[in-house]
Amino acid sequence: MTNQLNLTWTEAGVRQTQTIQNGQPTKNPGTVRLGRDPTKCDVVFSHSSVSGLHVEIFFNQALQEYVVRNLRESNPPLVDGKILASGEATLTSGSRIHLGQVQIDVVSVSATAVPIPQTVLLSAPVVQSSSPPTGPSSYGLQCPKCSRVSPYAQLSAGCPWCGTSLAAAVSVVLSP
Repeated sequence: MTNQLNLTWTEAGVRQTQTIQNGQPTKNPGTVRLGRDPTKCDVVFSHSSVSGLHVEIFFNQALQEYVVRNLRESNPPLVDGKILASGEATLTSGSRIHLGQVQIDVVSVSATAVPIPQTVLLSAPVVQSSSPPTGPSSYGLQCPKCSRVSPYAQLSAGCPWCGTSLAAAVSVVLSP
């Protein structure tokens, strides 16, 4: 079963619906972007109160939940009655997102938890060093699609190899 989020809203007197599925092809792999600009967004609104690139919605694999992220600090969305000035908010059935004057309702969320086999956790190699680490640890983000590791600075730009959003990436320690 696929993880999916069902949205509904009314624009120009017409009721609209959109189903977002984890892994669906989009303009920014790994996320579904909402806004007025059809070149950057997968879900396009015509209302002038909606920013060109307003928010993105993605499925956080680690937490097994759908999340909305603000992409426009000067025109933040309201999520469940709270201003999302920056960062992210979890979406559940009944959540309400306001992009400017457009109200989007989350009709349903279905997320199928994928259990991690214990053998995977136990089979990870343990690397021991005879000398203590020199200098501060450095961290990166492992792409959920191609598994390559990028520096944290790439978070907003996405994976430089495959373009996937690094929003749901796993943090990893980089070797010196």
